[in-house]
Amino acid sequence: MHGRHDRRDAVIIDDDAVDGLADRVLGPQDKSVPPAAWGQRVREYVGTAPELRQWQTPLLTLDRGRLDANLAVMAEWTAVAGVALAPHGKTTMAPQLWREQLMAGSWAITLATGWQAQLARAFGVGRIMLANTLVDPVGLSWAAAESARDPEFGFYCWADSVATVAAMTAILRTAPPGPPVRVLVELGGPHGRTGARTRAEAHAVASAIRASERLTLAGVAGYEGALAHDRGPAGLAAVRDYLTELATLHTELLAAGTYSGPAIVTAGGSAYPELVVDALAGLATADGATTVVLRSGAYLIHDDGFYASISPLTAPAVTPGLRAAMHGWARVVSRPEPELALLDGGKRDFPFDEGLPVPQRVVGGEPLPPGTTVTALNDQHTFLRLPGASATDLPVGSVVRLGLSHPCTAFDKWRLIPLIDDADAERPRVRELIRTFF
Repeated sequence: MHGRHDRRDAVIIDDDAVDGLADRVLGPQDKSVPPAAWGQRVREYVGTAPELRQWQTPLLTLDRGRLDANLAVMAEWTAVAGVALAPHGKTTMAPQLWREQLMAGSWAITLATGWQAQLARAFGVGRIMLANTLVDPVGLSWAAAESARDPEFGFYCWADSVATVAAMTAILRTAPPGPPVRVLVELGGPHGRTGARTRAEAHAVASAIRASERLTLAGVAGYEGALAHDRGPAGLAAVRDYLTELATLHTELLAAGTYSGPAIVTAGGSAYPELVVDALAGLATADGATTVVLRSGAYLIHDDGFYASISPLTAPAVTPGLRAAMHGWARVVSRPEPELALLDGGKRDFPFDEGLPVPQRVVGGEPLPPGTTVTALNDQHTFLRLPGASATDLPVGSVVRLGLSHPCTAFDKWRLIPLIDDADAERPRVRELIRTFF
């Protein structure tokens, strides 16, 4: 395996596998790819210096300059804070982007399901944090077998109940002998998602892990993002209180000698990264006995909606700060009323669960009328309202650039995404094609 190495000299990704994506042949199965590109390998097509205007609409794009800037912002921020970063790979499911994150110093890639972990491993990712329980017999058996096959492979998953630990142990008893699976105790919060609801319950889970012959206790984990959805006083207080509980749980387990080796303390960090750092960064030790890990998933892509409104690292509030690196592009296909335009992109193309797309500008044309807004999405149409406009203000055939909210539900609608040089340019050029796996 031709791989790159992180600071601990562990192979973190297989370059040959990632580079091999450029050998895939383009065709009509690739959404919005121009027919002129069909039959060409990705590297051949990109070598022709194509322009974005040659692509069909609707379309999702990534911005090279903004991606690079976001990557640098988070790498520097976590380094200064003294925490490690294991970005959540489920956001993009794009090995090409995972490689960039790992090469920028990320400690691992976080994933959510056994299949996602298997995909990452197929591309040579050497350290995986599964931010979930793994009680699927096939998935857990695979993780144990892969760890036995490659002792350098670092795999971690979570457990939030004694019953979960018992189920994992029972599955692994039927698997061939191998190193114990590293498991973190997941602490939850009131009205949150998964996770033991009290520290007492979490201690019981830790004891069960320690007693299992097939598992080893590797730390504590949690997700603060499920406890708030804004930056109001109540939401921030709930997040702070929860993170304090997580820190206390780790301190108690450490004092009791419950860990069998180095420990990890990990939380989310996309919406409230500074709160995670304030509460947990002080637990990290220089000797590696405790590593604090953020699992921020949205930072690389960021957005023009939810994360732009809630992240403290958003530009221009922070300079340099995170900026949206994704945009939607859709074409006017109908002007049935003077103040209504229908675009050719909809729910099958753009995210809508954390806010509707935001119209930003007309490509190569006049500014949008003041107050222009998206009011609804159908499967394949966007309703664009133009207050006070006439039927000639935005003619049929015009292309509108849209700001989008929530990268997780943008990427899962696209299997191939053009990476352009500059979304603000008059004629953006396509520099690379990013392949996703959903």
